Amino acid sequence: MNPEFQPLADELYRERVLRARRTPPEERLLDGIRLYDEALERMKIGVRLTNPQADEAEVNGLLQLRVRRLWKLSDHGYFRPA
Repeated sequence: MNPEFQPLADELYRERVLRARRTPPEERLLDGIRLYDEALERMKIGVRLTNPQADEAEVNGLLQLRVRRLWKLSDHGYFRPA
C-alpha cells in the first residue's frame, strides 16, 4: 500500500471497528446469517453458470457438493463425523 494512504486506511479501519462495537450482538448474528445466505446464493449462481442444463434439484445437489468440499478444506481435519 502506498504510504500516503495509510492514515486514511487506518481511519477507515478504526471506523469499522467502532461501528462493529456499537452493533448489538443479535444484529451481528443476523449479519452472519445474511452473509452466509448471500454466499450460498452466489455459489448457486456459479453452479448454474457452469451447468446450464441442470435442473433445480441438480443445482442444489452440486451446491451441496461444493459446500461439503469447502468445509472439508477449511476444517483441516479438526472435526470428524460422529
